[in-house]
Amino acid sequence: MKRTHLPLNGLRVLDAAARHLSFTRAADELAVTPAAVGQQIRALEDTLGVVLFRRTAKGLELTPEGEAGLDALRAGFLQFEEAVRAMQAGQSSKTLTIAAPRDFTAKWLAPRLADFGRDDPELRFVLLSSDEGLDFTQANLDLAICYADGPGEHEGVRLAEGAIVRVGLADGAPIGWPGAPATDKDAGLMVADAGLAIDAAAAGFGTAHVPALLVERDIVEGRVRAHGDPVPSPKAYWLVAPTPQWRQKKVKALVATLTAI
Repeated sequence: MKRTHLPLNGLRVLDAAARHLSFTRAADELAVTPAAVGQQIRALEDTLGVVLFRRTAKGLELTPEGEAGLDALRAGFLQFEEAVRAMQAGQSSKTLTIAAPRDFTAKWLAPRLADFGRDDPELRFVLLSSDEGLDFTQANLDLAICYADGPGEHEGVRLAEGAIVRVGLADGAPIGWPGAPATDKDAGLMVADAGLAIDAAAAGFGTAHVPALLVERDIVEGRVRAHGDPVPSPKAYWLVAPTPQWRQKKVKALVATLTAI
C-alpha cells in the first residue's frame, strides 16, 4: 500500500480501541463518539480486507489478524512522535536568523536587538541582508524586515506608520537614493540606500527625503535636522515571516518587543 493511501486515522483509532478493548473508552480518549469509532474500524476492515475485532460474551476482543499488526503499528506511532519532536526542536533554539535592509539594521534594528539580547545571554542573532530579496527557505530565516506597502504573502505587522521626512541642509541640493521621491532622482548625489542618504545629509552634502523611522535616532542625537513635518507614505517597515516561522515562540517574543518600542 502506498504511503499516500495509508489509512492513518483508522490506524490511530485501532490503536486506541485495542488498548481499551472498548469503543466507548477509545471514543473518550479520541474525543469522538463511539459510533464514529465503530465507523472508522469498519472502514479500516474494508480497506485491509480483514476482521479486526469480535464481540464475545466477555466483551470486545481482537482477532489474530488485528493483533498481528499492533506491535509494528505502535512502533510506527513512536517514530511519528520522534519525527514531530525533531521538527519542533527549532522552537527551543536560541538562534534567530533575521534579514533586513542594511541601512535599517545599522540605524534601527541592531541597537534594539542588543537590548533584547541582554535579557537572555544565550540568545544568538544571525543578521542577513534583504536588499537582494527574501527567500525564507533557502536562507533558513526566522523573520525579515522589508520596506513595502504591506506584508505581501506572509504574516506581518507594521513597525510604524509610513512617513517620509526631509533632513539635512535647509537649502541644500537633493540627495537621491532608490526609494526617494521622484523629485530627488535627478539629484547631484546618488547613494545606494536611505541610510547613506542620512549620512550624506549629516556630512553636509545636502538634503534628503528618508523614512521617518530610519532617521529618528539621528534627529534625536542631533546628527541631522528635520525640516517640516513628516509626510505620510504608503510604504513602511514591516516585520514579516511565513506562518510556521511567525508562530514560533522566539519570533513572537521578538516581534512583541520590537513593536512595543
